[in-house]
Amino acid sequence: MRHGSYRFVASFLAIPLVLYVVFVISPFVQAFYYSLTDWTGISPKFEFVGFQNFKDLANDAIFKAAIGHNIILLIGVPLLTIVLALVFAYLLNVGGKANSAGVHGVRGNGFYKLAFFLPQVLSVPVIAVIWATVMTSTDNGLLNSVTKKLGLGTSQYLASPEIALYCVMWVLVWGSVGFYLVLFNAAMSGIPKDIFEAAIIDGAGRLATFFRITLPLLWDTIQTAWVYLAIMALDAYALVAVMTAGPGGPDNSTYVMGLAIADNGFQYGRAGYASAMGVVLFFLTLIIAAVMLRATRRERIEY
Repeated sequence: MRHGSYRFVASFLAIPLVLYVVFVISPFVQAFYYSLTDWTGISPKFEFVGFQNFKDLANDAIFKAAIGHNIILLIGVPLLTIVLALVFAYLLNVGGKANSAGVHGVRGNGFYKLAFFLPQVLSVPVIAVIWATVMTSTDNGLLNSVTKKLGLGTSQYLASPEIALYCVMWVLVWGSVGFYLVLFNAAMSGIPKDIFEAAIIDGAGRLATFFRITLPLLWDTIQTAWVYLAIMALDAYALVAVMTAGPGGPDNSTYVMGLAIADNGFQYGRAGYASAMGVVLFFLTLIIAAVMLRATRRERIEY
């Protein structure tokens, strides 16, 4: 590259780089700094307390419970979302009957794609309000009315400490499946249909083509989806804040780390302590993303 070209490239990179440092890197650095102080979030005066906030976190039972709830979401949300999105995307692409025209998806696949993607156009608070209404614990609630008609009885749903977190998990999965269905559908559309047709002619069933062709060829997309869903599961603040009583209830059964950070930072006047929680969440997210990328790394298959 010529000498003058470096200046040309640098002039394009300089402004985005400065903006990234100011608006992305700088807040992280400030959060690390405030995590070592007793800042209230309002007063301009604060004291340096070293690692005292982190020592207090180690003995904070509510924060430990919040980490446990996030870990349950971390396991359940990516797993259920990816499995459902993959199965639906497979049916929409190659789930129909094979005929002389080749392999194709189920009839009406365009409508199904639109229907599955619909939750993506709704904001998280709207989704939370809808499902909080559907899961009302009274006998006249929508979901309870349906289960009662089917002879399954009624449930407390969001009012029950035993199942409230799983209700939140279901709503996270419901709201995410459509997006990842479209993502997997786009990736699956790039696989030549000849491969599926050749496998079916050789006697492979739908289950075999799913596990031996679709999954290996979509592995990079699945890996990316898993990391994004894991990051979403470690947050879940907006949904829990709107959907659950308290929020975070009942009996802190749906309390998550994002909610703990917001409560301490904005309600209890413990911004330094909330920053320490944010630092823990940052490193936890970083470690989980790195472990997932490392554990799921495979040799790329060319086709």
